[in-house]
Amino acid sequence: MLIFAFMNNLNLDESPRGRQLQAFNRLLDVMDELRAKCPWDRKQTLESLRHLTIEETYELSDAILKGELQEIKKELGDIMLHLVFYAKIASEQQAFDIADVLNAQCDKLIFRHPHIYGDATAQTEQEVKQNWEKLKLKEGNKSVLGGVPSSLPALVKAMRIQEKARGVGFDWDDKTEVWKKVQEELKEFENEFNIADTTTVNRERATAELGDLLFSLINFARFLDLNPEEALERTNLKFISRFQYMESEAAKAGKRLQDMNLEEMDYYWNKAKKH
Repeated sequence: MLIFAFMNNLNLDESPRGRQLQAFNRLLDVMDELRAKCPWDRKQTLESLRHLTIEETYELSDAILKGELQEIKKELGDIMLHLVFYAKIASEQQAFDIADVLNAQCDKLIFRHPHIYGDATAQTEQEVKQNWEKLKLKEGNKSVLGGVPSSLPALVKAMRIQEKARGVGFDWDDKTEVWKKVQEELKEFENEFNIADTTTVNRERATAELGDLLFSLINFARFLDLNPEEALERTNLKFISRFQYMESEAAKAGKRLQDMNLEEMDYYWNKAKKH
């Protein structure tokens, strides 16, 4: 807190950086007070905050996909509060405080950017990523894939695995080869069942082939510089919007979707697409 008080005396609040430092200092003060006086805040632990942080992260993701800048600002504030909250709890346990967190992050960034802070060179994004993975191994990681969190959603995890493998040169040379792999995996998936008789499907083998197909599609998307998680979420949002429009229009006509046949629902679906 002393450094913030010193900066305040210098009237740094008149500059953008000064305003930012004062705002962060204010958040720390509010966190201290809530932790001391609020029954709910006093009760929280690292474990109890975990699922709330995950929820806030997804809410930020939603706001970004929708392009709602004011919502992004709000969700960033919620996540910032959680970060400060974790550090506050840790400081009470005499493990570390927010200054330790920020300084450790700065040290890591400086170490992992020797092309900025050292004598290494990196002219392209790919060279930066390759240097990054090599330095992480020097830090003690036994595997390039060791830094991929096991709790990541499967689609996001596949993206991170492929990116990290690419960082050490394990990748296809050309996207046409990747597309051939997608077609190969699609054929192998198709071979696992008969469209006319789905009762004979070996679910274990079909599941394995479906996983291979999805992994290859994600790989191809990466070669096109497309984010498959974002693409799928945008389709989810589009489907939700159209489906809810169907429900609304059907209700206006005094109908319910569950009482309609598929032909009737198709009418409202096409109407929703035009809308």
